[in-house]
Amino acid sequence: MSLNLNWKIEIREKAGKDVEKFPQKDKVRILQVIEAISLNPFSGDIGKMRGEENVWRRRIGVYRIFYEILPKDKVIYIFRIERRTSKTY
Repeated sequence: MSLNLNWKIEIREKAGKDVEKFPQKDKVRILQVIEAISLNPFSGDIGKMRGEENVWRRRIGVYRIFYEILPKDKVIYIFRIERRTSKTY
């Protein structure tokens, strides 16, 4: 018997468009991290966003993935992916 412990990932349209702007090598790395998030959204270089109940950010070098976790449904909504600047947070 095998258990499917993976989380469902939903990438919002804006986040998908954000990724298209990045260099190819960065896109590949970001997609690898999104796959890792689907296995365990609480691992890696993450931080909970202040003032938000289920919103987290994952750091990948100079990039940040922002996502909301719905534990009851095992769904992760990725709503923003951007390059870190002084205006990111």
